[in-house]
Amino acid sequence: MTKLKMLATTAALMLAGTTSAFATECIAPANAGGGWDFTCRQVGKLLYDLKLVDAPVQVTNMAGAGGGLAYAHVVADMNTDPDVIVAASSATTTRLAQKAFGDATADQVRWVGAIGADPGVIVVAKDSPFQNLGDMVAAIKADPGSVAFAGGSAAGGFDHMKPLQVMKSAGFTEITKVKYIGVDGGADAITQTIGGHTQAMTGDMSEIVGFIKSGDVRVLAVLTEARVPGFEDIPTAREQGFDVVAVNWRGLYVPKGISDDQFNAWATKLQAVADSAEWKETMAANGLAPFTKVGADFQGWVDGVIAETETLSREIGVIQ
Repeated sequence: MTKLKMLATTAALMLAGTTSAFATECIAPANAGGGWDFTCRQVGKLLYDLKLVDAPVQVTNMAGAGGGLAYAHVVADMNTDPDVIVAASSATTTRLAQKAFGDATADQVRWVGAIGADPGVIVVAKDSPFQNLGDMVAAIKADPGSVAFAGGSAAGGFDHMKPLQVMKSAGFTEITKVKYIGVDGGADAITQTIGGHTQAMTGDMSEIVGFIKSGDVRVLAVLTEARVPGFEDIPTAREQGFDVVAVNWRGLYVPKGISDDQFNAWATKLQAVADSAEWKETMAANGLAPFTKVGADFQGWVDGVIAETETLSREIGVIQ
């Protein structure tokens, strides 16, 4: 049995015996509170509020294998279901590029679109000795094992790459010595850091907004070209001397076996959400930057991103 089939079987057993009164299901491939969960709940709410679907959208959290469990379940058991959508992001395509889902490939689903970019962040607890990104970089250069990062992606995934890119920008070449702990979603990652189990969190802005407002964390840097509207007090990595830009797009994929008409219908609905005033308010409140690609345009873009990610992953030694 292949790894993909094993994951699909596990997912099917998790859901066995459940029934749904909802017309549309959005699968978030991580625990509640993270970025994928945010995508499902916010997009799902607006699909219903804007009358793009006839009933409230059911959100199903299916954590496991860094998104691989949900991917396998959709490929194996929901291939022709026109009423299921799945939250995806840069982490999803990164894992596919790196064969983290076993024998799964990106062409086993259809990529509907992305409607926002979540800025990457490097975060520490409020009582951390690191006051800025330079402090952290200096500590890692002095003792690479002294700083452990928690992130919502598996080792070698998109969250893992962010601090590695920062260290490469700082001229540090022993990036395999940087410690990283992958957990199931950004909420778990920030909890690890606030609890003192790791010295830093690498993730996305939407995953930490609540913790910023509560004062539990200090954001050392946002990995965007310019400061994020609404969070102007957070400096970019660039302005601190580290030329790194890393944003995590937020979007959806659907089963490959649905018809072109059904695929195009989802693309149209997602575009309507992206164009709505409500979504623009949601982006502003959660630190998302505009980033809209839907339908065939997005499908082609994803193919290119996966090819580029595979090349980068080989350069940093994540894959052979």
